[in-house]
Amino acid sequence: MPDLITLPPPPLVPGLGPIAGAALFLDFDGTLVEIAPRPDAVVVPDHLPGLLHRLTEGLGGALAVVSGRALSDLDHFLPVPIPKAGDHGASLRPDPLAPSVLPSLPKVPAAWRAEADALAERHPGALVEDKAHGFVIHYRQAPELEDAARALLAGFVAEDPDAFALLEARMAWEIRPRGASKATAVRALMAEAPFTGRVPVFIGDDVTDEEGMDAARSFGGQGWRLDDMFGTPQALREWLAEAASSR
Repeated sequence: MPDLITLPPPPLVPGLGPIAGAALFLDFDGTLVEIAPRPDAVVVPDHLPGLLHRLTEGLGGALAVVSGRALSDLDHFLPVPIPKAGDHGASLRPDPLAPSVLPSLPKVPAAWRAEADALAERHPGALVEDKAHGFVIHYRQAPELEDAARALLAGFVAEDPDAFALLEARMAWEIRPRGASKATAVRALMAEAPFTGRVPVFIGDDVTDEEGMDAARSFGGQGWRLDDMFGTPQALREWLAEAASSR
C-alpha cells in the first residue's frame, strides 16, 4: 500500500488522536461549504475542488462526498474526479470515471410534485427542488411554510409508507424513497476498493448525516458532527488542508 495520509485529530477534540488508514466521507452543504439562502446560491471557495482532489489522492482514492444533492449539482460545484454519492444514496458514483449507479427505487408520483409546487407558489421565497427519486420543499426564505410543508409531505408518505419516507433537513422537508440513505451510500462504498478495509470517518452537520455517521461507526470508524469537532465549514477546510499537506 502506498504511503497514505494520516488524518490529524479534529481541532476541537484533539484528544481523539490521529487516524491512519482512513476513508473520508464528507457532507457538502453546511459541512464543506456554508449554508446558503437557496441551493443554487452556495459559494464554493476557489481552492476547495483542488484541495479535495489532492486529499483524495493522498488517501489512495478513499474519499467521497456524500450529499443530499443530485450528482449533477455536485459535479457543477465540485468539478473534480472524486467518488460522489448524491440524493441521500439514491445516486452513486464510486468510480469517478464511470457512469453513476442508480439503484432501483420508486419515484414519487407526478401529482405529489404538482401539489408541492402549488403550495410553494403561495409562499414567496419557497422552493421545490427535484431529486432523482423525490423532491424537497425549502422554506428558509418562507419560514411560515414549515408546518404546511411537513403536513403535505407527511400525507403523501401516509399514502405509501412502505415506499417513501419523510426526511427533515435544515429549513426543508424532503420526501425520499425508502432504501436510500447516507448509510446505504457509506455501506455501498465500503464494499468497494479502495474503501474496503479502511477506517471510515463521516463528517456532517445535521440530522440527515446521522445515518451516515452510524454506518461509519458500524465499520469500526467514527462519525463527527461539524459543530462538535470543527465549529465551522471554514475550520473543516483548514483541517482538510492540513491533512492534505501531511504526507
